[in-house]
Amino acid sequence: MASWQWVRDREGEPRVSPSVEATRQQRSAFGWDFLKSILMALAVFLVANALTGRYVVQSFSMEPTLHEGQYLLVSRVAYRLHPPQRGDIVVLDPPRHMSAVPYVKRIVGLPGEHVQIHDGRVWVNGVVLNEPYVSGPALYELDLTLGVGEYLVLGDNRNNSSDSHVWGVLPEDHIIGKAIFRYWPLSKLGVLPHYAFSEVASGP
Repeated sequence: MASWQWVRDREGEPRVSPSVEATRQQRSAFGWDFLKSILMALAVFLVANALTGRYVVQSFSMEPTLHEGQYLLVSRVAYRLHPPQRGDIVVLDPPRHMSAVPYVKRIVGLPGEHVQIHDGRVWVNGVVLNEPYVSGPALYELDLTLGVGEYLVLGDNRNNSSDSHVWGVLPEDHIIGKAIFRYWPLSKLGVLPHYAFSEVASGP
């Protein structure tokens, strides 16, 4: 058991020995370093929580890309740096308050584009999209031109998804953020793939 070591100075008053004082200073330094680590971790958590969100997939509308019960990390600031892009997977507030639970869908059509769905395929400005991520060909038809700030979002499970082919276009202000990372289950851990559609840019 530790005990205090006392020595007497020239005035005869007791004082703490140098070895005990060093131990006290070490404990104080350790406590301050520990506190700084806690404060830094808290600051990182608060910043990360402000910039990102965590969401769980609650339907099978994005199969085979995403499955029910998987957890996603979503960037809340991605679209402050650049506008939404075709192929992005987004978390959104359903229009007209259809659900209190956010939806997860893929952006297919962008503002100002003419989008058609027929023969099981999606056509943008007359150019058919190559979509390797869908579960199968769409069994419905659609023909519309998107206005300013409007997006067409669809589930990858085309025939089993409540999306733009059911309830119409998605206003930009309903987009919560871009899904960027899947962190559960661990077997599927990783960055979500992004698909480019350069062929549309060269189309009519």
